[in-house]
Amino acid sequence: MPQQPGSYFHLHLISDATGETLITVARAAAAQYAKVSAVEHLYPLVRTDKQLERVLTEIEDAPGIVLYTLLEDELVKRLEQKCRDLGLPCLSILGPVLQLFQSYLGSEKTRRVGAQHVLNAEYFKRIDALNYTMLHDDGQNVEGLESADVVLVGVSRTSKTPTSIYLANRGVKTGNIPLIPGIPPPMQLESLKLPLVVGLYASPERIVQIRQNRLLGLKAHHDDDQYVDKQAVAEEVAFSRRLCARHNWPLIDVTRRSIEETAAAVMKLLAERRRQTVP
Repeated sequence: MPQQPGSYFHLHLISDATGETLITVARAAAAQYAKVSAVEHLYPLVRTDKQLERVLTEIEDAPGIVLYTLLEDELVKRLEQKCRDLGLPCLSILGPVLQLFQSYLGSEKTRRVGAQHVLNAEYFKRIDALNYTMLHDDGQNVEGLESADVVLVGVSRTSKTPTSIYLANRGVKTGNIPLIPGIPPPMQLESLKLPLVVGLYASPERIVQIRQNRLLGLKAHHDDDQYVDKQAVAEEVAFSRRLCARHNWPLIDVTRRSIEETAAAVMKLLAERRRQTVP
């Protein structure tokens, strides 16, 4: 029976690996239903009958939508049969994609549980990028920025650090430099040749709101009243935009963007730049 607006539903996510794929897909779908809240039940590393038995008991106690990424046929049969008996929707997230791959490639899959998490070169690239990004966060170690893939610049509260970490998780070595009123940017920033430098900015109203919320959340007081003064913040933003224009650095307005959307825009700029530099 369909859920009524304003209600909640149980969402069971069953994986034989970490469950990251399931969480990403499920939350992307659930986000489209703002009036209905998902109560997530995550079951990672389900690889035996005994482990599945506990899952089936919880599904029976809290009926809802069941999504899974199991590769063992016997476990899949038991799960799907239980859902049929309970009259619950049950879907393999990877199943249709794997079938499409098999029909096109004409070969059997190897059934490697958690194959996307193996310790390959891509994995170590991400770890290296994360280490680099943490060492070059918030203006640290500016002398090493030439070896970055991307350098983000912007005034306080323009999401530089979370965007940097998200990019690092995608294997992009990212540094970030805060633009502080009355303090010139480091000389190393303006002489960079190899990294893509991207300016992040937001509307003064949005920045003031975030700064005020941060001070309230930390129960802190900022000695400089201009930190949350709209006119002063507008001048900060204008300065950052002029700096980027002078160096022909691309700008991204993060006022209404999520971290993921900002990172996607940066990666698009990086891909375009790399295409242009390929001989």
